[in-house]
Amino acid sequence: MRGDTLILFVRAPRLGTVKRRLAAEIGQLAALRFHRAQLSRLIRELGHDRRWRTEIVATPDRPRWPWPLASRPQGPGDLGARMQRALARHRRAVLIGGDIPGVRPADIAAAFRALGHARAVFGPAEDGGYWLVGLGRRRPASPFAAVRWSTPHALADTLANCVPHPVALVRRLRDVDTAADYRAWQGDTAC
Repeated sequence: MRGDTLILFVRAPRLGTVKRRLAAEIGQLAALRFHRAQLSRLIRELGHDRRWRTEIVATPDRPRWPWPLASRPQGPGDLGARMQRALARHRRAVLIGGDIPGVRPADIAAAFRALGHARAVFGPAEDGGYWLVGLGRRRPASPFAAVRWSTPHALADTLANCVPHPVALVRRLRDVDTAADYRAWQGDTAC
């Protein structure tokens, strides 16, 4: 449905500011290269799909953006406040980060289908967080309140905030936050 919006919720690609946990282990230049490659792939594979509109919501708030899609700022606040603000602009939206190498157009389409019967949809990540969140027209009021971000509890905390609303899950994927995630991803791409 063309009224649906995919939000690429990302950092502008600048040396020393992206993938900080990963950069501490593999170096800032390697982390920047990974980040740029993933953003390029996401924009190429997801950014021009006719089933949804795609927008980039980026930090810092005034990035110099090297890709053809328009961007808008994430604004101030913690991760939850920034995601809430990005999603609030749309009746139905799915938000993903830029560090999920396995995401495909079919995953985004599945998330929008799930919003046909659920008020929220999540893509669980291997580390206990989530790589995708989508909210429908009728949605939980504060899904991101008191979430323990960057911990194995992030998904569970967010799901608890969604009770009693119906929630759907799409497939589990790996995000790349650490050198171990990076090596696992490299191993997956070598096969």
